[in-house]
Amino acid sequence: MTGEGAVAGPVSRLKGVGPRVAEQLERLGIRRIEDLLFHLPLRFEDRTRIVAIRDVRPGRQLLVAGTVERSDVVGGGRGRRLVCEISDGTGLLTLQFFHFYPSQTRRYRPGTRVQCFGEIRGGGLIPVMIHPEVTLVEGDDPHLSPEGLTPVYPTTQGLAQATLRRLVGRALQCAQTQGGLRDLLPEPVRESLGLPELDAALRYIHQPPPDAAVDELVTGSHPACRRLAFEELLAHHLSLRQLRRRMRAGRPAPRVPEQGTLVARFREALPFALTAAQSRVDAEIARDTASGEPMMRLVQGDVGSGKTVVAALAALRMIEAGWQVAVMAPTELLAEQHLRNFRHWLQPLDVAVTWLSGRLPAAERQAAMASIESGGAGLVVGTHALFQEQVRFARLGLAIVDEQHRFGVHQRLALKEKGEDGGVQPHQMIMTATPIPRTLAMTAYADLDVSVIDELPPGRKPVRTVVVPDARREEVMTRIREACAGGRQAYWVCTLVDESEAVEAEAAEATAERLRESLPGLRVGLVHGRMKAGDKERAMAAFEAGETQLLVATTVIEVGVDVPNASLMIIENAERLGLAQLHQLRGRVGRGSAESSCVLLYRPPLSDSAKARLAVMRETNDGFRIARRDLELRGPGELLGTRQTGALQYRVADLMRDRALLDPVRRHADDVLRDYPDNARALIHRWVGDAARYGQV
Repeated sequence: MTGEGAVAGPVSRLKGVGPRVAEQLERLGIRRIEDLLFHLPLRFEDRTRIVAIRDVRPGRQLLVAGTVERSDVVGGGRGRRLVCEISDGTGLLTLQFFHFYPSQTRRYRPGTRVQCFGEIRGGGLIPVMIHPEVTLVEGDDPHLSPEGLTPVYPTTQGLAQATLRRLVGRALQCAQTQGGLRDLLPEPVRESLGLPELDAALRYIHQPPPDAAVDELVTGSHPACRRLAFEELLAHHLSLRQLRRRMRAGRPAPRVPEQGTLVARFREALPFALTAAQSRVDAEIARDTASGEPMMRLVQGDVGSGKTVVAALAALRMIEAGWQVAVMAPTELLAEQHLRNFRHWLQPLDVAVTWLSGRLPAAERQAAMASIESGGAGLVVGTHALFQEQVRFARLGLAIVDEQHRFGVHQRLALKEKGEDGGVQPHQMIMTATPIPRTLAMTAYADLDVSVIDELPPGRKPVRTVVVPDARREEVMTRIREACAGGRQAYWVCTLVDESEAVEAEAAEATAERLRESLPGLRVGLVHGRMKAGDKERAMAAFEAGETQLLVATTVIEVGVDVPNASLMIIENAERLGLAQLHQLRGRVGRGSAESSCVLLYRPPLSDSAKARLAVMRETNDGFRIARRDLELRGPGELLGTRQTGALQYRVADLMRDRALLDPVRRHADDVLRDYPDNARALIHRWVGDAARYGQV
């Protein structure tokens, strides 16, 4: 059996892996022997130096050696424990075992020499180690040689570190005796980056030599760590590039003219001129949809940068050429906002805009689906209801997906497949108001071209942000009174993270009631996710019309709500929210010409990370700066929303730590696909596996 074949076998082939251990390993995602090799340490314990007992200090993990002076079982019942006292000639150390076997009482007889690793506890005369790792010293040598740097692995209940280390050692031995793992990085790529061979990198990380640079291993900056991070990043990138190739090599997409009558009429009717950034991105989209190849483009821009207008231009080109357009949003509220915008813009141009939602009454839903299937619906706006099997499009030419990261890519592909009945595949335009640093966007969305609307419309004023403790709530009430007395409107956002929608709705209703009592002269509205669609729409319409002055809402208003007269936002319990969500919420104000403010109301004490988030919000309105800071604080899985979708769950790589590798990854990806296609497939299988992130195309 070759090395690759041996380590690809089930982990149960290793000595010491019975059904129970196999089940525990399965919980860690370890099924094959190879998986053990890529199950990397979280940290390392320094066992390179034996410390004299007189020099030990509480709170430190260290290695000591000595002779057992006494050993007794003390206490009774549940308080029963094995207590040993060891000496190395410089002092005494107590070992305590609350869980022990009868064999251990015989093992640690007086006169036995031992080497112990553990954390020092207690501040009394005699230091204590509780449940240390103990090795017996045999022969004439008074001490074992130091063990070196010992890896500490991610584990699961019932699976001891010693067991994991033993199994990883056997997996390394298995790979070595069978000729080693196949090194899938082409030699020219590896050498150009100065990276070690795969077997050497794995052995160094799992069994570092005594003189290894611990800091480099722990921070991931050691060449052995960078080697594995690069390989994993490359594998994920290749999987996306292959997806893009398959889509491009599939059915053609509609070819539509770059200019048209509807686009010209729409631009003439707009009460403002497009920004240079909007015009640039619109031109990129127009070239894509005129090419006949399927457009796969991510359009990202800060809150209020005008992405929806660009989407409307793309939709009008498609509709004028006789194709349908689907606009999909993750929440009812955002989808309803898109519906209002598109109806306002497109109905004067005699373009039919159809609404499809899971909450529509049956008769209206059937009518909408019939219009979509017949082709009568030129533009369809909806939520995830658009994915459903019974929804059939006559000629879907363009799918516009807003806030893509909330869906997951499987759903985007499901919508794409709805256009293939007509012998073509639809163009795809993905929009996000969560700015993502360009390097990260090009990595996370390697199957997409990236356009950035990096300019706000003229006249937009930055929102002044203040951070206020809950104890100063009365001052906040005064600010609301003053703003509303001046003819302006305000939002009060209730946040209950990790609570059910029902509890969140209840909290919002209670807050609205309290504010009505505290601000008796003001008309207070309410919006939350549990309201019926009609009630929610009426509440929003009343606020937009100025009939209510203060709108109490949950975070359902995070995106898509546009009320230019609203100039004040209060975010309660702001410390509970991430930067991206705070920035999105703040983007609901500052949409008109008036000076606008956002008050971040918090409940002390604040954690260090909460202090950092609120400080960033106070310092800048720039969504891209906020996104970079968010990436540093929370990591890419949170920023891209992929904790929920399962994408970007890297085993080794860290997009923030390893960002310097992203450019080389993109640079070498085409070479590997072109010159080493077998390596590319094997890399994807090794790191992405059968559950490739983006499903089948």
